[in-house]
Amino acid sequence: MQSARSAPAEGLLAADWAPPHALAPGLHLVATPIGNLGDITLRALWVLRSVDRILCEDTRVTSRLLARYGIKKPLELYHDRNAERARPAVIEALRRGERLALVADAGTPLVSDPGFKLVRTALAEELPVTSAPGASAALTALILSGLPTDRFLFVGFLPPRSAARRRTLAEWSGLGATLILFEGAPRLAATLADMADILGERSAAVARELTKRHEEVRRGPLHALAEHYLGDGAPRGEVVIVVGPPAPAAPVVADDVDSRLRALLEGGSVRDAVLRLAGETGIARRTLYERALLLQRESGPG
Repeated sequence: MQSARSAPAEGLLAADWAPPHALAPGLHLVATPIGNLGDITLRALWVLRSVDRILCEDTRVTSRLLARYGIKKPLELYHDRNAERARPAVIEALRRGERLALVADAGTPLVSDPGFKLVRTALAEELPVTSAPGASAALTALILSGLPTDRFLFVGFLPPRSAARRRTLAEWSGLGATLILFEGAPRLAATLADMADILGERSAAVARELTKRHEEVRRGPLHALAEHYLGDGAPRGEVVIVVGPPAPAAPVVADDVDSRLRALLEGGSVRDAVLRLAGETGIARRTLYERALLLQRESGPG
């Protein structure tokens, strides 16, 4: 007896859903699975079967998905490197009334993937754009993290260099929301260490291989996660980091500001110290900046 895993694609499509109308012309943004191919939606399958062409980042990746479900459609590349050249032809096809799908290699298009400028151009010309929603690594990691979900910010990828990464983190340090970030596995330990230094002792989660057989979500304080991946080395698979919001700041009395500023200045720049303390205390950045410069002058060289 043939298992469901090895059954031919046509045998899996008997119960597919399809609406009683034809697919409308326009640009259809289709979410694809982030790992488990079973996460494709019935509507997404119908759209992919119904369009004239599919725009994708990598034809090899999209071909595997289409083959799994017995879909045969022309594929055309649309990625960061060719988007400027390809966009005019896509817009012209939409003007002619073609039905086009845009997919990313995995997950929801436009979320840290190409397509934003294409959608913006199509909307500016009042061409139809719609979406077949589905899987998202960012939201999957968020709901598995155990961290607050009522307010969150998707940050995307941080800068690869530590100095720029730390400046970016300092800008978000005072935001009272959960942060969601993508990161490459080789930089994971260094990024977590920078987070622990700039954001402080916050709860966090590192999610990888989401929806796949070896899915893992490791939870803990930022410094503990940094130490773990520094010791174990870079993990395999795609990585999403989720960081909880800062704890409510305790009231700060005036006498306490200087001591906290001095402590922060010992381990970092004036900018980082001011951004962090402003986020924790609500004191105006200009006030803290002037105070920090005064403290530095008072301490003198050496």
